[in-house]
Amino acid sequence: MPTTSISLRDVFFGEAEREIARAGELVASLFRYGSGIAALRLANARGHVVVLPFMGQMVWDAIFDGVDLSMQDMFAEPRPAESIVGTYGCFAFHSGLLSNGCPSPQDSHPLHGEMPCAPMQAAGLDIGEDGEGPFMAVTGTREWVMGFGAHYLARPRVVLRPGKALFDIEMAVENRSFAPMDLMYMAHVNFAFVEGGRIVQPTGFTAKDTVVRTAVPGHVKATPAYLGFIDALAADPSGMEVLDEPARYDPEQVFYVRNLKTDATGHTRVLLRRPQGDALSIAWKLADLPHTVRWILVNGDQKVAAFALPATCEPEGYLAEKAKGHVRSLAAGATARFSVRLGHLDGAEADAAEAAIRRY
Repeated sequence: MPTTSISLRDVFFGEAEREIARAGELVASLFRYGSGIAALRLANARGHVVVLPFMGQMVWDAIFDGVDLSMQDMFAEPRPAESIVGTYGCFAFHSGLLSNGCPSPQDSHPLHGEMPCAPMQAAGLDIGEDGEGPFMAVTGTREWVMGFGAHYLARPRVVLRPGKALFDIEMAVENRSFAPMDLMYMAHVNFAFVEGGRIVQPTGFTAKDTVVRTAVPGHVKATPAYLGFIDALAADPSGMEVLDEPARYDPEQVFYVRNLKTDATGHTRVLLRRPQGDALSIAWKLADLPHTVRWILVNGDQKVAAFALPATCEPEGYLAEKAKGHVRSLAAGATARFSVRLGHLDGAEADAAEAAIRRY
């Protein structure tokens, strides 16, 4: 089946939501938030995702099987912003691409790089069928070019299929310069905090496999008690397998999840099992995104359990990651591709996924 592509223009988006395409149970509709930001909803029989097609193609909202997958936050709707902190209420965003993570005082890049809120030069809706069956996909293009600097083309994509509560977030980055380009990417997925939730991962909860970040970033106000708690976690992180003490996560806790096992195709998966028996899920190809970060924060303003953030690097800023050897070099003319499959699993699907992880 050939793919049908619809080019999107900002003028298409009005305050009232309206359907623009339907293919079986897949439906695409357009609307505009009160803040003026355009949004596209992809829906199937199990739920929907809301994508901001012209603002970094971030996924603002995701609800499947009646479960809100997103962090709790202070933002009722997306707001115009140049930095992600100005609209930190989304479910997922593309972190990177030339720099990434929390900048140190010596770094010059914005928090999580230039991509999260980037204006897109083009956006579209694809409707088609591939080897996995029918799909709808939000697409986009963003060209970054800087005199005496990097030149790349970023092509994000969000894909939804019928009958599935899992969807794909993809990013392709083409280096259009004649020189190699630094590349740092993270699929920054802000899952909801689930009190009593249990993390399932294909690695241990030992100090070797679930490593606590002991460096304290500038936005965290550390106290002696907090620093002592970090030291205790670093020695024994096993208490973080079950999220049964929310007070532990104010201020935030960050972990590096290492030594993840994969299935026969090279993909790994991490779950957050809810007490109700279902699960939040994220899976990716480990060779493409070899670093995994966990960020958990619970306070009166925000509740988030980003239990697996797949990345090419850790989140300590450009200079620190460069010193570690974690900044990837993308050759002139080359394209790097990243993809994560994420969403919700019902009880039976979650049981099967956990059993599969145990067999890795």
